[in-house]
Amino acid sequence: MSFDPRKSPISIMKFIANLLATLINLATLLGVGLAFCVAALTRDLPDHRALATWEPAVSTRLYAGDGAMIAQYARERRLFLPIGAVPARVKQAFLSAEDKNFYLHPGIDLTSLATALWSNVANYGSGRRMIGGSTITQQIAKNFLLSSDRTFERKLREAILSIRIDQTYSKDRILELYLNDIYLGLGAYGIAQAALTYFDKPVDQLTVAEAAYLAALPKAPNNYDPYRHPDRAVTRRDWVIEQMRRNGVIDRDVAAAATALPLGIKPKRQEASADKADYFAEEVRRQLGSRYGEAALYTAGLSVRTTLDPRLQQAAMQALRNGLVAYDQAKGYRGPIARLPSLDGWQRALAKRQPLSDVPEWRLAVVLSAAKDTAELGLRPSGTEAQATAPADTVAIDRDDNGWALCRLSEGRRRCTPSLDGVLSPGDIVYVEKLEIGYVLRQPPQVQGALVSMDPNTGRVLAVAGGFSYAQSEFNRATQAYRQPGSSFKPFVYAAALDTGYAPTTLVMDAPIAITDGTGKTWQPKNYDGRFSGPSTLRTGLENSRNLMTVRLARHLGMDLVADYGKRFGIYDELRSYLPMALGAGETTLLRLVSAYAVIANGGKAVTPSMIDRIQDRYGRTIYRQDSRQCTDCTAPSWENQEEPVLVDDRDYVLDPMTAYQITSMMRGVVERGTARNVATLGVPIAGKTGTTNDEKDVWFVGYTPGIVTGVFLGYDTPKPMGYGETGGGLAAPIFIDFMKVALQGRPVADFHPPAGMTFQPVDRKTGRPAEEGAPGAIIEAFKPGTGPCDGSCAIIDDREMAELPGDDADAGLSPELREKLLNNTGGLY
Repeated sequence: MSFDPRKSPISIMKFIANLLATLINLATLLGVGLAFCVAALTRDLPDHRALATWEPAVSTRLYAGDGAMIAQYARERRLFLPIGAVPARVKQAFLSAEDKNFYLHPGIDLTSLATALWSNVANYGSGRRMIGGSTITQQIAKNFLLSSDRTFERKLREAILSIRIDQTYSKDRILELYLNDIYLGLGAYGIAQAALTYFDKPVDQLTVAEAAYLAALPKAPNNYDPYRHPDRAVTRRDWVIEQMRRNGVIDRDVAAAATALPLGIKPKRQEASADKADYFAEEVRRQLGSRYGEAALYTAGLSVRTTLDPRLQQAAMQALRNGLVAYDQAKGYRGPIARLPSLDGWQRALAKRQPLSDVPEWRLAVVLSAAKDTAELGLRPSGTEAQATAPADTVAIDRDDNGWALCRLSEGRRRCTPSLDGVLSPGDIVYVEKLEIGYVLRQPPQVQGALVSMDPNTGRVLAVAGGFSYAQSEFNRATQAYRQPGSSFKPFVYAAALDTGYAPTTLVMDAPIAITDGTGKTWQPKNYDGRFSGPSTLRTGLENSRNLMTVRLARHLGMDLVADYGKRFGIYDELRSYLPMALGAGETTLLRLVSAYAVIANGGKAVTPSMIDRIQDRYGRTIYRQDSRQCTDCTAPSWENQEEPVLVDDRDYVLDPMTAYQITSMMRGVVERGTARNVATLGVPIAGKTGTTNDEKDVWFVGYTPGIVTGVFLGYDTPKPMGYGETGGGLAAPIFIDFMKVALQGRPVADFHPPAGMTFQPVDRKTGRPAEEGAPGAIIEAFKPGTGPCDGSCAIIDDREMAELPGDDADAGLSPELREKLLNNTGGLY
């Protein structure tokens, strides 16, 4: 019904009342609908209060003892920077680029939203990407709590959440979250990491131009990559500088000067790092993962100070590699590691193959031609396959410099040829190394090994070499390989004897012995050289590694006691009480064995091997410290002529200090007169013991001075004989010597000091009887109080009757396989 102005005033009033009622009802319906809409949007909205406890994912870094970085573990490379440490020019650069009204709006900027809405409506259907008009607070809401979906619903939820965030947190806290979270390209998260990545400087040293470039990146870091798109990068940076000028942050002159500058990208310098530490770092990574979990390892921002000595680590890897290569090359050339079917395009084909990245001195090469005296090889181009377009890099190798390769193993037999073309053919892919004499052939050894070096007084592990190459095999043979230690276990049998009243001069019969197992089979251990010496002192038995003497001694002591010593020193978790175990037939790791020797080296105190000195959290708080010694007087406010503070070492003694000195003295004899005489060339007081297992499957040497203990192991990953005559003294000890030459440089070596109360007398080394000092065969022997050399009729430990190994009735747990293994362990142990 149309309105007629000629109607009465009453009719007009009624019309207005109806109109108002309708509008009120519509508003009510709209309000209810809006309320339902808001309720639906906020029903599953994330709790914005979670931001209060947010911590960014920060890299965990491992450092050597000298501060050089070993490794970095991160899902996002980031360094956290508090907002108070961010200069005003850097803040203003990001605000000018992203949200100029940040400190004024309530979390959303209605003006920016209206502009974005109008632009999106105008561009609807054009295929152009929608723009958001988001504030920094909205970006926080999206990045931390919501998805990145470009939908109208998500945008509304983002706005509601942004208002709540703005009401809950200060503007500085919101900006801090943003500046530490954003991705800025080249793998850098947050402004602190980006400043280092792009300009190799901390944030507080950034110029206006540099800050403007970083502020240009959040929108699309890849689009403004300084290497791929330098022109776009400069244009975007200059736009940010202009925004800063318009907002009054900088004046026209500063803006003009900043715009005139080039990008000035300066790649981050390579940090000082400990080379060849992959095995060590991976072991520390495993320990951190076990302690804190894998997630924390990659996000918690731990700062880990390790025990690694970079100089010794390099020496360890080099000595081990040299020893493995020397043994492997002595066995002959095995042939190429691969072959190219054709030499056409050999550069690109060779570039596809990855060399051993941690042995950079070895280069992959392909044989281009081979003659009797020389061969021409093409070196693998540096870079990727796509970059393999440089001119060919070829070298020649000489027959006289590669004599070892002229013999090769074929069907288990060594066959030699007088010419290079007898072992090399065109298309062969090989490794070469450049030496002073020229290029020489190399081959990755099949045999493997490990080296561990430790401070015996603290248990700090100084170096770990877990194999020839971490790139070749990540299996750490120092900590993960369980192998038979052979005769390197004997010192602990002799320590048990000395602890229970025996003396270094006690006589034990070195003669054949046969022991039955209770089922008719006989175990007949032998000395390595097959000879016998008759009654001999404990010292002689250890110096010359006499198996028959060790078996008799262990039987007299009782294998339960020997097994207990194996567990007490941490060599084994459990050791079954069978006599062959006295000859090192159990299995342990090199790290555990070196730790056990450290106990003897330090005078008998317990040693816990440690590869971590201290761990700090992202805020610099120490959350773990290996050194648990207490110092009650270290916190005195001032010095008032009181005594100097003393660190209290409350570690337990695992071994009698006097026994430790006696065993050390006997193992010095191993170096001076016994199975490791080559070690004496180092010219300093060193004690040690060789170890060679049955059929030469494992060879060992562990030695020590008062300040450092080092162990070496060699063997195939799948145990097999290394060759008749290969021993710990011949293979492992030379690696020990090469390493210790470096380790002892600049390190004064004191003599081993005896505990108070011990007495010293000259005795005959063979008979143990008193002798004139300086007489042939006479040595100075150490005795505990109340003991001394035998002068007269001396007892001899001699047990040649048929004894019995535990039979099925004695130990139902002794399997036929284990019984056979024990019976076959005839004593090829040296």
